[in-house]
Amino acid sequence: MTSNVINIIIPYKWEGTWVFDDERVGLQKEPFVAGADVMIDHLVQDIPNAANGFRLFFSAYEFPRYTVCIEWRREDGSGNIYYSPEYDLEGWLCPALLRYFDKPPEKIYVKAEGK
Repeated sequence: MTSNVINIIIPYKWEGTWVFDDERVGLQKEPFVAGADVMIDHLVQDIPNAANGFRLFFSAYEFPRYTVCIEWRREDGSGNIYYSPEYDLEGWLCPALLRYFDKPPEKIYVKAEGK
């Protein structure tokens, strides 16, 4: 687990799927699937060339100018389901979530911006 309060990753599209790399925690081409990908589509709709990479800030703590807050709903398989009231969508976050948090947070605050 990292010790940052606000984490930053750079998701991008690879083979039509949102993925990210993070050497700090040993992840490469880690995919967003099962609804998390659709949340990202909504989150980046106003970011030009987001498919080529964008900055995604996320934290278990509210921070200035976050855009979306996703709420923990339940465990599902080896991951966790989160709900976005802003988009009225659920998305699955895989066990890689635990590379950033000790346990799945009740809420994750998110902001996306261009590189």
